[in-house]
Amino acid sequence: MRTAIAFTLMIVLLAGCTANRAQNGALLGSLAGATVGALTFKNKVSGAAIGAGTGLLVGYIAGNEMDKMDAYDQNRVANTLETTPSGYSTQWVNPDTRTRYEAVPEPPRQYYDGRVERDVTLTARMADGRTETVYAKAYRQPDGSWQLVQ
Repeated sequence: MRTAIAFTLMIVLLAGCTANRAQNGALLGSLAGATVGALTFKNKVSGAAIGAGTGLLVGYIAGNEMDKMDAYDQNRVANTLETTPSGYSTQWVNPDTRTRYEAVPEPPRQYYDGRVERDVTLTARMADGRTETVYAKAYRQPDGSWQLVQ
């Protein structure tokens, strides 16, 4: 039993390295659902199976929605890096989270090997009043898009 638990934990940790939030949510939801199902049903095997299926579905849906929110904000930041002059700000509100964002890009730098880098300051004002500021770097990809690295 201990070997199975250790093996399961190792898989969860390795899966988290490359998975997106939808996949992580599905994995964690199925594990939590299987545990709760096995503990609450009289027949442990069928309870674990029902709980794992339910947890998989709920975890995937929750993680997928978080991925969508991230994609919306990343597209706005990429648009800011592409179209906003250095030192000027772009503001937007995420319609799902009601978080207000402000992005201020710095002048782009080109390196001798052709890479283009641009710093950006991101300020997020959450609906509950908290404010967070992040200083990030973005590199232009070969296809012309911007990739945030910090």
